[in-house]
Amino acid sequence: MSRCCLAQFSCCCGSAACSLCCSCCPKIKQSTGTRFMYALFFILVTVICCVMMSPTVAKEVETHIPFYKDICTTIHAGPKCEKLVGYSAVYRVCFGMACFFFAFWLLTINVKTSKSCRAYIHNGFWFFKFAVLFAMCSGAFFIPEKAQDIFLQVWHYVGAAGGFLFLLIQLMLLVEFAHKWNKNWNAGTAQNKLWYAALAFVTLTLYTIAVGALILLAVFYTAPEGCTLNKILLGVNGGLCLLVSLVAITSRVQNQQPNSGLLQSGIISCYVMYLTFSSLAGKPEEKGPTGNTTICVPYFNQSLDSENRLVIVLGTVLLFACILYSCLTSTTRANYAALRVGTVVSPETEVARCCFCCEPDDNGTDMEVHKEARGGQEVIYDETRGTVYSYAFFHFVFFLGSLYVMMTVTSWFDYHHAEIEKLFRGNWSAFWIKMASSWVCIGLYLWTLLAPLCCPTRSFSV
Repeated sequence: MSRCCLAQFSCCCGSAACSLCCSCCPKIKQSTGTRFMYALFFILVTVICCVMMSPTVAKEVETHIPFYKDICTTIHAGPKCEKLVGYSAVYRVCFGMACFFFAFWLLTINVKTSKSCRAYIHNGFWFFKFAVLFAMCSGAFFIPEKAQDIFLQVWHYVGAAGGFLFLLIQLMLLVEFAHKWNKNWNAGTAQNKLWYAALAFVTLTLYTIAVGALILLAVFYTAPEGCTLNKILLGVNGGLCLLVSLVAITSRVQNQQPNSGLLQSGIISCYVMYLTFSSLAGKPEEKGPTGNTTICVPYFNQSLDSENRLVIVLGTVLLFACILYSCLTSTTRANYAALRVGTVVSPETEVARCCFCCEPDDNGTDMEVHKEARGGQEVIYDETRGTVYSYAFFHFVFFLGSLYVMMTVTSWFDYHHAEIEKLFRGNWSAFWIKMASSWVCIGLYLWTLLAPLCCPTRSFSV
């Protein structure tokens, strides 16, 4: 036990890799542990931002914390801690987190080996890094009042630009994920024909979900009179999903890309239907011809004042999943290369796996690996000869993720009236951003299918 406590101390205050004290925990790679710790920092700040945007939480805190007003006055946050809640507080906290990851991006540019001092800082000293993150997030609240309006306005536009760029990376990774899934399982058909059955089953399931979702959206979010916008958007997105499905199986595309198929278009169709559902569920209310009834929303929601729990739960889970997947997987060598337009990725030997997202322990790299037992969880040092992912790009993606969280939590361009309880409904800016994201996703996937036909002299990897 003493050895494990010493190891934890060296992890927090030194460059040692982090691990748990429980020896029954599965072994962990140093590179995985480092990314996991940064993800914890990211999640912690994101949760704090969500709390700051919740009037319900603010009222509960004011009610149950003794001497609440005295504390707020002491820390100069206003009589009711107005400076610690609302969109301006989220902007300041996310400004600190973005500066934290931006600084580490600058620090880790062109780091090729884990033996350099900059790599040691990246992989360790977690207590000091947490203190720096806390100081940066707190320091943003000391911006002078005279410069506050200018800061919030300029930072809003910076956040919008960074949020859109992160959204684009997220959609590119989704398309890359779809191609990777199909390519991996197709590789298994040479050894075992059961992979064909798995591909057929998953493809059929995905299209069943997509078609079912389109039908349900048409039933619940349209009406015989009115809902013209909903009908147009459902028709457009349904038609686009059908278009990419037909293009994926055309003979010319199949000749250029034998791995192209319906599995990828099924994944894209499901995601487009989710974005369509999320957009329509968050669309401001539309009144009927008489002006007394609300139309274009499910009938079981018309008499409820509370938010749509399904949209909130599903949206929150998928939001966190997409953000963390984008931040953690975009920095692996394969995905980082896939994001570089025009880069030729050398072919690799595919081994079909049900959990194809997780790299096997022996992933074909020439990295030297050694293990270290410190009285707790076993740590595998997989970066003794070189880094297995781009440190700088890792922090840059988290920097963009910080801006994306800031814009999402504050409802993008409707930040003055934003509340976390109304995050997924009644917002035109979020509605059009989600709808536009579905079209960009379709466009990116369609480009991966047609690019080899448009530029036959160039090599493309999917």
